[in-house]
Amino acid sequence: MGATSEEFLVKSEEKAFDADHRRIINFNIDRYNTAVARGLSRVVNLDNAKKKGHVIKWKVMENLDKFLPEFEANFQKRGGKVIWANDVQEAQREILNIIKKAGAKTVVKSKSMVTEEVHLNEFLESNNIESLETDLGEYIVQLLGQKPYHIVTPAMHLSKEDIAKLFHEKFGTPPDATPEQITLKAREMLREKYVQADVGITGANFLLADTGSIAISENEGNARLCTTFPKIHIAIVGIEKVIPSITDLDLFWPMLSTHGTGQNLTVYNTILSGPRKPNETDGPEEMYVVLLDNGRTNLLAQKDQRQGLYCIRCGACLNGCPIYKNIGGHTFATTYSGPIGSIITPHTQGMEDFKHLSYASSLCGKCTEVCPVKIDIHKMLLLNRRDAVNQNLVTNKERWGWAIWKKGMLKRSMADFFGGGMKNFLLKTFFKRTWGHLREMPKVADKSFSKQWQELHKSEPED
Repeated sequence: MGATSEEFLVKSEEKAFDADHRRIINFNIDRYNTAVARGLSRVVNLDNAKKKGHVIKWKVMENLDKFLPEFEANFQKRGGKVIWANDVQEAQREILNIIKKAGAKTVVKSKSMVTEEVHLNEFLESNNIESLETDLGEYIVQLLGQKPYHIVTPAMHLSKEDIAKLFHEKFGTPPDATPEQITLKAREMLREKYVQADVGITGANFLLADTGSIAISENEGNARLCTTFPKIHIAIVGIEKVIPSITDLDLFWPMLSTHGTGQNLTVYNTILSGPRKPNETDGPEEMYVVLLDNGRTNLLAQKDQRQGLYCIRCGACLNGCPIYKNIGGHTFATTYSGPIGSIITPHTQGMEDFKHLSYASSLCGKCTEVCPVKIDIHKMLLLNRRDAVNQNLVTNKERWGWAIWKKGMLKRSMADFFGGGMKNFLLKTFFKRTWGHLREMPKVADKSFSKQWQELHKSEPED
């Protein structure tokens, strides 16, 4: 077991028994569940909508080599520039080149998990470029020096009292400031930054192949400000975000919003198709789209598991997962946490270091049930476990343990040979440290059901 999995187990135990953390998460997810149930009730045929989304994403992944060049050609026709980045380093280097070429010193960012994936804030700061998050949740975790806790709500792990305390310490607002007061203070500080910034960086929820556009959904309007005021706009997007047509937004926008927050539609939905034209008053002088691979083609090569790339990043599987609700987002130590992170990270970042995430599941199937594009998530977790074994990435202790267990379970006489006393001894000896320190170990009956049945029927008179 590697250092990453050891750390995961330690952090999981800490968070699972952190009563305050669980109180905040349960409160926030309960509010989400109420809103989402209300939102989904308005969808006339939810299962049909999910199936349609699944088929569209299937079509894209089977033809990614056609849709991506189509997007590139159409975007370039409108004056935009496309950059292909194979990995984190290439993405960082290309973005830095654009910024340096423009002589820029300040960057404003809207919420983007892909920029988290390439560690963009830290990279830019190490090159003396100020990079400021403008989404309120992202801004809060940036002030704390933390990573986003959740792919949709970055500061879900904080209560309003925690945030009021942070703003009081940083900006002198009242220690009991209301959420409205905190929002006004953040707006007051950030508005000036939009006007001063040289470069705006965003992600994108969808790439539209037929129009050569990017589509961004947000609830605060900060992405529009990031893409309107600065002279340069850079969008960094995973290659799996492409969809065939602008007409597909008719399905994907409502499905994303209802599963993400319970809204009928996200407040701001923007389609951007290149830099400002001569007859237009708003928009950047230059617009770039960085298409990021970073291991996605590794997952694409896995025929059984490539549906992990269908994800539209709504966060529904995180909110439904009993493991996530107990151990939280930071414990995963990956950009994408929860069930979806557990199925894609071992392929994009390496099975050896991240196989343990596929075991962090009760296999209850809730993630699969709530997915808006019908990704068979809990099946993918099992396939990842299979791959880890096939790649010989399990310890000798684990391999021998399962071999002995399998041998015993397949032969009745072997199972009965080790009586209840021996089984209880083995449980106390070998499982006390890993399981027993948190729960009472089960007591195995002295005689198996099979033995009891035999003895019962031996004593019965024959007909």
